[in-house]
Amino acid sequence: MELSVVMPCLNEAETIETCVRKAIGFFEEHGVDGEVVIADNGSTDGSQQLARDAGARVVPVSDKGYGNALMGGIRAAKGRYVVMGDADDSYDFTGLWPFLEQLRDGADLVMGNRFQGGIAPGAMPPLHRYLGNPVLSYIGRLFFGSEIGDFHCGLRAFRKDAVMRLGLQTGGMEFASELVVKATLAKLDIREVPTTLSPDGRSRAPHLNTWRDGWRHLRFLLLYSPRWLFFIPGLVLMTLGLVSGLALSFGPVRIGDVAFDVDTLVAASAILVIGFQAVLFALLTKVYAMEEGFLPHDRRVQRIIDWWSLERGIVIGGLLALAGLVGVVLSMVHWQVNNFGELDPRYALRLVVPSATALVISFQMILASLFLSILGIRRRSHPPQADAAEEAAGVVDAAAEQAAAEQIAAKRG
Repeated sequence: MELSVVMPCLNEAETIETCVRKAIGFFEEHGVDGEVVIADNGSTDGSQQLARDAGARVVPVSDKGYGNALMGGIRAAKGRYVVMGDADDSYDFTGLWPFLEQLRDGADLVMGNRFQGGIAPGAMPPLHRYLGNPVLSYIGRLFFGSEIGDFHCGLRAFRKDAVMRLGLQTGGMEFASELVVKATLAKLDIREVPTTLSPDGRSRAPHLNTWRDGWRHLRFLLLYSPRWLFFIPGLVLMTLGLVSGLALSFGPVRIGDVAFDVDTLVAASAILVIGFQAVLFALLTKVYAMEEGFLPHDRRVQRIIDWWSLERGIVIGGLLALAGLVGVVLSMVHWQVNNFGELDPRYALRLVVPSATALVISFQMILASLFLSILGIRRRSHPPQADAAEEAAGVVDAAAEQAAAEQIAAKRG
């Protein structure tokens, strides 16, 4: 079979028949060997039977959520290519030819673009049209280097085998972002075609929740980009804290009528520590994601972890700790010179704060080096079940060898 049209369904009795018949009409008009798969997520309004009567195959999916329903339908699809689209009659399933044409031309993923094809009046809330979709699509392009203009179009087509290799995990509306992000990171051939969006044909409110689902999309984009979530903000904070801290360690800094002194030095120290921690989190998150297969292998990160061994991290961290301890000792000497009395904080803190900061960063570096070494421990290439099978096979072989030896001994006797 060439093409499967997969529609997630949860109480779509008002529109499901129309969508199924449009898709089947497309097959007949263009001579496509295809099927319609309805991934039912627990409908209680008779949608399942209506879909069957219209000519679709219904696949029950027990796990709730948009992404779960779609993955259930995609797994059950028999076609080499899959088109996914909502069952609310907002997309025209008779107009799938541009998608199929691109797939036949070698594309792995073909995205619809509603902003190029046209959005009918009332089809998309203004908040989604002018803020939510453009902003989230821009963030997706910025974070992952994607060229897709409409990250959240519900009508898209792809090669089933290519998408199954992506290991899609999300069960909610953020599935739409995950598909594009992982396809981009896997360097699949992604193309875009204009498509139209019409007002859906249902009388009830849509399942989509603006703020909840918008946040889930944004959260996914952030979590899949340690560089933008941790590294870049951390690097900015580190630079700001280090530069301002060094300047204030030698005395007050005056800019116009504003004077920055030891209180600002304490703030600069905190900013430096927070930034350093964020950069470490970026590295550790990236290594973990690479080891678990969530993110593709990054040669730049690999070079860093190859250079940053446990021993090197301990040595560098130890040197920082030594510098911090020297500063603490000097501050104690300064206190002794003043007969352990009250000190002027404008001078004392210029030695204590940098010393304490060096100590904190040194222990962060040592602990991060230990954790990075743990993440670098390679898992065995075969699961424990394989070990058990090999052990059982070994027992059987040993028993067979023992029996053979006993038979030989009996013959000789």
